[in-house]
Parts: sequence; structure tokens; C-alpha cells
Amino acid sequence: MQITYNDRGDILYLRFDDVVQDLINMRISEDIVLDIGAGDKIAGIEIMNASRKINLGNLLPVIYGSSVKSGA
Repeated sequence: MQITYNDRGDILYLRFDDVVQDLINMRISEDIVLDIGAGDKIAGIEIMNASRKINLGNLLPVIYGSSVKSGA
């Protein structure tokens, strides 16, 4: 699993696999988007306004930067 945080956009992205695949974005709330991959499995979760919802200091390892995928 990879955890990436974009501090400029306050977006947290959790990726559960490293498989290169087509993903379908499914917005489940105003601030949460699921990436659905092969076999209808959740491949990733994007959380916008993350610092308001999660204590980011408790997440390790975290890659900081602007490499978070674009939102749905």
C-alpha cells in the first residue's frame, strides 16, 4: 500500500496495489472518491480536505508532494 499526500490541495491518496490498470472513479461523498479496478475491487481511495478528517501525523510512510492523481 502506498499513501500519498498533496499538501497544496490537501488531498490524501491511498493506493492498495501497484497494478497498472484502467480505473473507474466512483464518488461516494463530496470529499471521497473510490478507484475501482479489475474484478470491481477497490484499488485506491482519494480523500479531499484530508487534514480536516484525518490526523495525518499518524500515517506512515507518507510521500509528500504534488504527485497525487487528478480528482474525478
